[in-house]
Amino acid sequence: MKVFIKTILNIFDFFTQKKIINEIKSSLNTQKPISLIDVGSHKGEYISSIKKNFHIDKIYGFEPNAEIFEYLNKNFSSDKIQLYNCGVSNEKGEVFLNKNIESSSSSINELNTNSKYYKKKFFLLNFLKLKDVTTKSKIQVVRLDEFMNKNYIKKLDLLKIDTEGFEYSAIKSIGSRIYDIKLIHLEHHFDDMIIKNYTLSDIHTYLKKKGFFKLFKIKMKFRKSFEYLYKNKNLKI
Repeated sequence: MKVFIKTILNIFDFFTQKKIINEIKSSLNTQKPISLIDVGSHKGEYISSIKKNFHIDKIYGFEPNAEIFEYLNKNFSSDKIQLYNCGVSNEKGEVFLNKNIESSSSSINELNTNSKYYKKKFFLLNFLKLKDVTTKSKIQVVRLDEFMNKNYIKKLDLLKIDTEGFEYSAIKSIGSRIYDIKLIHLEHHFDDMIIKNYTLSDIHTYLKKKGFFKLFKIKMKFRKSFEYLYKNKNLKI
């Protein structure tokens, strides 16, 4: 059941991501190598897609789940792709990661077990109740502005954030270096399965004040989630 559901979702997600990639292509100079920070790299799905569609200058990937990072590092680490087994937050230090049985939905945020969406989703993925839905592990988190400064990143073409309800904190970790980023690609969940203390309006207002405008949005099939592209109107592409 779990494999079947994931297969169906992956097929629809392929076409969703294809539309997003086309929008990114229309906003970046595809003749030049691009730089990417990928927050929530998981098993390298996004990195793989970017590699297939763009010339790469540098990719920096963050994945806090140690087991998933092992796979990611084995399959994607290279001179142009630097990978880090940590998360991103506006407050650096040590936090707990909630590792869910569906690894792509793992998050620093807690799950709302009373949510109808939660009950429906994890009934399908764990209907025999053979495993705990969530286990916790300590992880390190860093600020992106400090990371960019430390690695001498002057400009960034694309920042992708997929942190399952922790996107706002990741965005705020960029600080003043946000003015040096051309495009931001983020996901936002409208369901109540993940407990978070912000709304999409908070993110939109924050980015708008920093000189970004919403370029594109698309709904993910069978989920109450959207993906968004925001473009820096003050930075030449």
